Amino acid sequence: MDGALAALYRGAAEDGRAGQPRSGRRSAGLGGSAPQVARWLGDIREYFPATVVQLMQQDAITRLGLEQLLLEPEMLEAVEPDVHLVGTLLSLKHALPETTRETARAVVGRVVADLERRLADRTRATLGGALDRSARVNRPRHRDIDWDRTIRANLKNYLPEHGTVVPERLIGYARAQRAVKKDVILCIDQSGSMAPSVVHSAVFGAVLASMKSLDTRLVVFDTSVVDLTEQLTDPVDVLFATQLGGGTDINRALAYCQSRITRPAETIVVLISDLYEGGIRDEMLKRVAAMKAAGVQFIALLALSDEGAPAYDHAHAAALAALGAPAFACTPDVFPEIMAAAIEKRPIPVPEQGV
Repeated sequence: MDGALAALYRGAAEDGRAGQPRSGRRSAGLGGSAPQVARWLGDIREYFPATVVQLMQQDAITRLGLEQLLLEPEMLEAVEPDVHLVGTLLSLKHALPETTRETARAVVGRVVADLERRLADRTRATLGGALDRSARVNRPRHRDIDWDRTIRANLKNYLPEHGTVVPERLIGYARAQRAVKKDVILCIDQSGSMAPSVVHSAVFGAVLASMKSLDTRLVVFDTSVVDLTEQLTDPVDVLFATQLGGGTDINRALAYCQSRITRPAETIVVLISDLYEGGIRDEMLKRVAAMKAAGVQFIALLALSDEGAPAYDHAHAAALAALGAPAFACTPDVFPEIMAAAIEKRPIPVPEQGV
């Protein structure tokens, strides 16, 4: 264990500045030998739990510049796959040799499948209930009556002498899955810093697209805008169609999303971005204001990942909050609850770190 840790951290620790030796050269002990790195990857998986392995791998990539080694199939087969590794692979995808591409796709597929197992069922259950509740009718068929809400709504009509409530107003659910109830547009910033959010968004996009009551559109952007809705059946295809890195033009992306809105009162737009805008700031804010005035539910997520508070443009976040669109980071486990609140047009449950 000591040897595995020393190979990665000793050089930086001896120098006193993590990752930045005074000599100007990286000095930790993995070097550039692929066999040596392969042995090290095997050692850390033997000696440390998976969460620590993932952290050490990420440190090895950022501290020691091991991106080149990920271009070799045997290296990819040795690593512990996680969201950060997927982000690195996607950023390297154009440099991947033919012999490595299938292995890289398999690694990405393993991470996506794990996320789907973790998130899909809960998302469908949470949003399915919200969609049913949002479709309440006041003249329901007997089998569609929401008895709990009906009784609560009619407690004033309680007759003590008969021990019963007279249900003057029935509350029920509309027939489920008969038609699309909500339109959802996921607008995702694909700049390099947003890599974990892009991965989670692709998985959620595929889950939402599988629900017949939702019409889901997925749009990614940097300085250009790409609509990946047709590829939502396979989140791995979506991820390999992204281009991590580059600039950011939120205004252009929102203009495209705005042009695709046909039912404002039944539309939810989720902007996932750190809000470092390279386009026209005032136009971006005007578009958000116009969408909200038309009845669109607008949510701004600074990150959709398991990380802590992200770096973001505080001025733009404050400006969105002033428009009634608070910007906040969101973990994947909380995302279904946020979407359920938007579907039911309830106040969005903003975490404490929200703006």
